[in-house]
Order: sequence, then C-alpha cells, then structure tokens
Amino acid sequence: MSRLTFEQLLDAGSHFGHLKSKWNPAMAPYIFMERNGIHIIDLYKTVAKVDEAAEAMKNIAKMGRKILFVATKKQAKQIVADFATSVGMPYVIERWPGGMLTNFPTIRKAVKKMSTIDKMASDGTFDNLSKREKLQITRQRAKLEKNLGSIADMGRLPAALFVVDVMKEYIAVAEANRLGIPVFGMVDTNSDPAHIDFVIPANDDATKSIELIIGALCKAIQEGIEEGKIERGNKGDEGEEQQPAETAAPPRRDRDRKSRARRSEEAPERKPVIEKE
Repeated sequence: MSRLTFEQLLDAGSHFGHLKSKWNPAMAPYIFMERNGIHIIDLYKTVAKVDEAAEAMKNIAKMGRKILFVATKKQAKQIVADFATSVGMPYVIERWPGGMLTNFPTIRKAVKKMSTIDKMASDGTFDNLSKREKLQITRQRAKLEKNLGSIADMGRLPAALFVVDVMKEYIAVAEANRLGIPVFGMVDTNSDPAHIDFVIPANDDATKSIELIIGALCKAIQEGIEEGKIERGNKGDEGEEQQPAETAAPPRRDRDRKSRARRSEEAPERKPVIEKE
C-alpha cells in the first residue's frame, strides 16, 4: 500500500507547478498537463516516487546512518526542523555554510569550539572573564548554535541528503554530488532533476505539500530506526551465547607450538655439506 494517496496530494496542492514560461524541459516526464498557463504535476508519479524514496530512507535509517535535511526557504524551515527533530536527524534551516560537506573537518572544528565554550561556562572559567569578553563569546556561541546547532552531534558525513527546492539549495546538492552522497529532493517544474538521485515531483512552495511529503518520509525513517534496534538487539542476544569448544581460539602456547611445527615441516630439506679434500 502506498504511503500517500492521490487524494491527499491533491488536497495539499502538490500538483501545482510553476508558470509554463518558467518550466525546465527536463521535468517533462513528470508533467501531466498545462492549465491556465501553469503546469500540472502528474500525482500518480509523485505517489510512486514518494514510496521509492521512503523505502530507501528507511533502509538508511535501519543501518543507523544519518540523513541531513536541508530547507532554508521560509515556508519549509519550521516543518523540516520539527520533523527532523522527531526522528533524531540533523537539519540545516539557516544559510547553508559553504563547504559543509566537502570541507567537513573545518565544520567539526567549529562544533568543537562551541563545545569548548560550553565547557568554559560549566567549569567556572567563564566567570573570570571581563564583561566585554563574556559578551563576545556569548554572541559567538549564539551564532554557532544558529548555523550549526542541529549538526553538533553529526560525527561523520551523512549517508544521504534531503532537499526542499533543489534550485535554492544548489550548493548543498553540488557538494553531495561531488562526494557521491545520494540526494533526495522535492523537485518542482522549474528545476533540473538531473543531479537528484531520488526525485519527488511536487509543489515545493506550498506549506501543506511540504508537510505531507516530509511527514510520510519521516514516518518511514522512524520505522527503519525501530527495525534496526530490533535487529541489533537480536544480534546482541545471539552474541551472548557461549561458543562451542572447537571454535574457541586455542591458548597462545599451543598456537606457538603449532606454528613452530608448521614452519619446520615447510622448511626445505638441507643437503649434507661435502668437505673438499
């Protein structure tokens, strides 16, 4: 059964594309018709693409990997922040920091700096600073929190990227493509789907459309997280069982004795030395 129905997408306005004059010809396979100068998206293809993307995201979450959500446009910010937080995934809703993926070690340094400031506040070092220094550090901490707060716990590159409006987030998409990171994206009729691995043709401006699609994807992610926990729990139980005696590693002394015997067997036979008269 599909995660979204045609009627749900229709009610959310996911079928409304951009003006015909602003269309991208590469989106032709996903366009159903043109009405009053506006392209109408084929919602049957949207349903299929949402299912495809949801299944792929579920598998990523099942492995315990992270999916980075990116949406800096006003109507998508809060929706992405709420849904990503609900499934424990990192997100970027302010300006995309250039080089966030391609120069990830530098981003980690900024996150570490934020942690250092927090440590200063907890161990009393902050109290020994002047009022001006405190103000400067507090402002720096607030700026870092605004730009990097949600990715503070992301210790390595994400396994995938989800983008709302691939035209607006073209830098994030380019960095992911360069590193071979799969990109999921809501793609409108004015965008180029060529650089998106999992295209979801839909209206990326309507709040209801964004909320409906991200909600379905995050539900799949949550399912993957739960299944992953169950599988890892089962493997942990199996690992606690005692191994049979024949599979257990032999004592070190026995291993050394066997290795010496093996070497002596494999050594070439020495010829007797004949002394010259």
